[in-house]
Amino acid sequence: MSDIRWPPRFAPGTAPVHVVNALDIAAPPAAVWAKLVRATGWPDYYANASKVRIDGGGEDLTAGATFRWRTFDVDLVTTVEEFVPEQRVAWLARGVGVEAYHAWRLEPTGTGTRVVTEETQYGALARLGALVMPRRMHDWHQTWLEGLARVA
Repeated sequence: MSDIRWPPRFAPGTAPVHVVNALDIAAPPAAVWAKLVRATGWPDYYANASKVRIDGGGEDLTAGATFRWRTFDVDLVTTVEEFVPEQRVAWLARGVGVEAYHAWRLEPTGTGTRVVTEETQYGALARLGALVMPRRMHDWHQTWLEGLARVA
């Protein structure tokens, strides 16, 4: 199992917002990974992502890459903090009213890949969203996983 390497401030139980989603995908980790790190392709299967641009160009996330995008109606500047091919990728995102750590874990199964995604957040906008629409992030992340499953 590939454990998430949480920065202390963003550890579940510490951060005020924490969401977990998981899905078994009938594709090998290499296929899932290829679609997950192709950040410029997210809008093709995840309607909550737009304007994805990796600083310096390219289509795929890499270790230490910075990228800019829009999700949940917020423009974010995001840096890849952890990158273990076919196992883990995590990034730190900052935007007006929110600071988030979003981690993905891929685990091979007998028939494909179990994908777990977790996110923790700080900020006024994050707290407001969790209060007013408590399932919004969970539901959108599940939609992201289901889209990933379709393209992988």
